[in-house]
Amino acid sequence: MAAPAISVLITGANRGLGLEMVKQMVEASRPVRKLFACCRDPDGPRAEALQTLAKKHPDVISVVRLDATDLCSIKQCAQQVGSVVGTGGLNLLINNAGMQAKGNLLETSSEEMQNTFNTNVLGPMNIIKEFLPHLRAAAKASRMPGMSSSKATVVSISSLLGSMEAVEQTYVFFSAVSYRISKAGLNMLSLCAAEELKKEEILFSLLHPGWVRTDMGGEEGEIEAPESVEGMLKVIASLTEKQNGAFLDYKGQSVPW
Repeated sequence: MAAPAISVLITGANRGLGLEMVKQMVEASRPVRKLFACCRDPDGPRAEALQTLAKKHPDVISVVRLDATDLCSIKQCAQQVGSVVGTGGLNLLINNAGMQAKGNLLETSSEEMQNTFNTNVLGPMNIIKEFLPHLRAAAKASRMPGMSSSKATVVSISSLLGSMEAVEQTYVFFSAVSYRISKAGLNMLSLCAAEELKKEEILFSLLHPGWVRTDMGGEEGEIEAPESVEGMLKVIASLTEKQNGAFLDYKGQSVPW
């Protein structure tokens, strides 16, 4: 039986990992019915590559404004997506948008901590809540048993830096206190959502993309974006209820909490 075509939404889709996800998804053998590529400024210079890609796949890619720190923007995006997907709902939501600050504890200001938290925790929380009706619709519309990314799934891009167990090994190389704390918060948010919504068969999982050479990861990263995204998409495609609430890397290996 052929895999069903799915509807996908990716935040932070104008650059880095998000843009690479859009590229690979529209070119993959796994059918995508509709891909909502979201970013803060769809008409700005930082979205030119995304707009060019969308023009090559006009029937699949829709570039939509979504600012993870603006609840009104999230609500408007959810309404726009709902008008397109209808009762079929949204199968896969990827919380990829995020921000990173590199300071240690003594260098981190309250304002910096708040801004990072707003983007990396409150943003995904509000996005999950506003898009939940469309995820529920997809779960109900699906005829497949159990959980999967072809049914109704939320994947949030986390980081090894959000692992409490790994702090002793990683802090000396990269402190990034506000980023670490926000990703740990994102991890807990996903675990709570996984527990709360498991009866509705909506899957939640966290992915560590590796240390990637992007604007955020820096030039010293260990891998390029295409390798990271190829791995993550394979992991996403393989998710089942066994990985509900899991924290995995781009190779599918468990990341310590």
